[in-house]
Amino acid sequence: MLWHQLFIVVPMAFVICFVMAIYPGKSEAGESVFGNVYVTDLLPKGAKEIEQWLTWRRQKAGGKFDLIQGRTAFEYGVTDDFQAAVYANYAWSRAYHNGVDGATAPPETFAGVRFGPDSHWHSGRFVGVSLEGIYRVLSPYIHPFGLALYLEPTFGKGLFEVESRLIVQKNFLDDRLVITSNLSVILEGRRLPGDPEEVGYASRKHWDHETDFNISLAASYRFIPNWSAGCEFINEREYSNFSLDPDRRNNVAYYLGPVVHFSGERFFVTGTFLTQLPWAQDFAKAGILKDGRNYADDFEKYRLRIKVGFTG
Repeated sequence: MLWHQLFIVVPMAFVICFVMAIYPGKSEAGESVFGNVYVTDLLPKGAKEIEQWLTWRRQKAGGKFDLIQGRTAFEYGVTDDFQAAVYANYAWSRAYHNGVDGATAPPETFAGVRFGPDSHWHSGRFVGVSLEGIYRVLSPYIHPFGLALYLEPTFGKGLFEVESRLIVQKNFLDDRLVITSNLSVILEGRRLPGDPEEVGYASRKHWDHETDFNISLAASYRFIPNWSAGCEFINEREYSNFSLDPDRRNNVAYYLGPVVHFSGERFFVTGTFLTQLPWAQDFAKAGILKDGRNYADDFEKYRLRIKVGFTG
């Protein structure tokens, strides 16, 4: 593991263990029982929460590849059914001979950077700011199921993104078992400097547009007070331009893995580890598959995410 990663992961692990040791307690509404999939549980009116995310994306087709993404959020319960948040997003990455063709290829977060095919590349950057709003239409505690609408625009240097989600949740066994599904559409725009080796549009500065269509399903069971465990499944689909036309499909990937959640009186910790399944598809014939997995610039073999939240 790189020293850069140790300086981030090890201190965070100590903080998590320390907080868990000194703060027993009950769970709070609005906490993230999953790492990637959203639920309809929101903060009550007037409640505040600080949330820290750490995502480690690791391993491409070969060579070396690591991408560490951080998000620091302030969340606020505007009403009992509407929650707002603001996020600061930042990232660090390294890559070396990680492409399917053996060349060095940075991740999508650093799209447009200059590098050579044999470069030992690494870089960090402040990605941008996100605004989030979640409106709960139905609560799973008083209705047959929960339903919420989610919108998150992101703005950064050479970046704009709008993510929308439909969140559906169903609880069983006196709310100990939570099953939720998300349907999300993400419109992405990135300002690229152009490649002088290309011709026409791609050779000059331009905006590259993309649509992501993701389907996710997750389940979590509270097996003892304050502790729950389950799994998450995600199907990610990329399309060129702002379109969901089947003719514009680029690639598809699938992820599956366990999730563990601990809740205290005024804090929570959630950890999830996803592995890409060998079911990927390359509709654009871009040569991004190896052993059935997708290694395009926004995909990797493993994803680890830890979330820590503190309520006030």
